[in-house]
Amino acid sequence: MMVELSALVLTYNEEDHIAECLESIGWIERIVVVDSFSEDKTKKICRQYDNVDFYENKFKDFASQRNFGLEKVESEWVFVIDADERVTEELRDEIIETLNQPEAEGYEIARKNYFLGKWIKYCGWYPDYTLRLFKSKYRYEGLVHESPQINGKIDKLNNDFIHYTYKDLRSYIDKMNQYTTLDAEKKYRAGKTVSISYILLRPFLEFIKKLIFKRGFLLGSQGLILSALSAYYQFLKAIKLWELNNFGDEN
Repeated sequence: MMVELSALVLTYNEEDHIAECLESIGWIERIVVVDSFSEDKTKKICRQYDNVDFYENKFKDFASQRNFGLEKVESEWVFVIDADERVTEELRDEIIETLNQPEAEGYEIARKNYFLGKWIKYCGWYPDYTLRLFKSKYRYEGLVHESPQINGKIDKLNNDFIHYTYKDLRSYIDKMNQYTTLDAEKKYRAGKTVSISYILLRPFLEFIKKLIFKRGFLLGSQGLILSALSAYYQFLKAIKLWELNNFGDEN
């Protein structure tokens, strides 16, 4: 018999995604949705599902928001999923089978990321394992790439879930801007600095890594674009840290 399982979903203006996400996890008895005061129809859509408990909480960072949701989870296990992700039938069956007799404290699940009309199999985007199925007693840490701090064995599931990453390049760049700011602030508070040589070399090396060594060239135009964006991501992180090193909070 499967142990008790709830799902946790974070939302903000997810009217285009949330219904399909909730449908894909409809087999889970209780779904906790934590919304950052959406301005679209997200709340209205979530209210249509009897197994959804909807909460609103002011967004501070992803770890804090997820931990707020975990406080609302009453089951022993939790499955964390984003609104732009989907659980396949194969993954559903594997989760159920695994939780009939779990042998670990948490499980990582690979994601098939779709972007620019294609499954991004290369550029380091696959298998993209992420820890999403774990005992609900654990809590998240980290500002940018937050993760639950598990005390015990972590295993991997065999099946992937689907991730429709970004609607377009604009949304990708907006998110990139948000993440690079958080990363630079974190490093600044930790006392880290950056040199001009690093600013020049790091993006170039990232481009070569993604396009050649991570075989981005096999994706054609998408691989070239993503490799360039990855380089730009590293450039933004570096110059934002440089700005903080030189000007602090003056701006």
